[in-house]
Amino acid sequence: MLTLRKAQDRGYADHGWLKSYHSFSFADYFDPAHMGVGNLRVINEDRIAPGTGFGTHSHRDMEIVSYVLEGAVGHKDSIGNGASIVPGEVQRMSAGTGIAHSEYNHAADQTTHFLQIWLLPDRKGITPSYEQKAFADVEKRGRLRLVASPDGRDGSVTIHADASMYAGLFGNDERAELALDPKRLAYVQLVRGTLYANGQALEAGDAAHLDGESRLVLDHGRDAEVIVFDLAR
Repeated sequence: MLTLRKAQDRGYADHGWLKSYHSFSFADYFDPAHMGVGNLRVINEDRIAPGTGFGTHSHRDMEIVSYVLEGAVGHKDSIGNGASIVPGEVQRMSAGTGIAHSEYNHAADQTTHFLQIWLLPDRKGITPSYEQKAFADVEKRGRLRLVASPDGRDGSVTIHADASMYAGLFGNDERAELALDPKRLAYVQLVRGTLYANGQALEAGDAAHLDGESRLVLDHGRDAEVIVFDLAR
């Protein structure tokens, strides 16, 4: 079964410095029908105004992944990491027993556009940690490139959760197929462009929740960038 989640049906918050679309219930947006999918709890599509950002705040027992689309995110945390995350890079922060961090747009004239993704960890109380890797467009062109996984296989970042995350770029006649376990869940988030998922047309910001499916077919893309999650129930 495939369930469509339209972009305009997401929650939305405008804080002036931050404009954010919430795929699932988050902060002041609450919808009991959209609390997450399996162990995927947050997909926020954030736009941070120049010279602003998230001040230092804390998390625990959550796997947090950042996927930058435009601009850059300046990251600092309480375990000594400081980095700039740019398009093509994936950052993973395991909050574990507790971590404080800030995410900032240091640019004077460019908005930072990125996805903030949270997954429930497979165990609580791990030591906080951080990882960041770059994935070239050529690795994602016309295919689904694994960018995060529980075992860090194929050069992906390691997440402490029963989930795998793929990224792909599609256009023209490019097509990709991903085998799925019908006992698990899959979630397709189209970041930009247009794309078909198992025959369902998606536009930028749309998502498709797959339950009981044995495969995912992505085709008929036009300037499409997509994120796909393979998830525990």
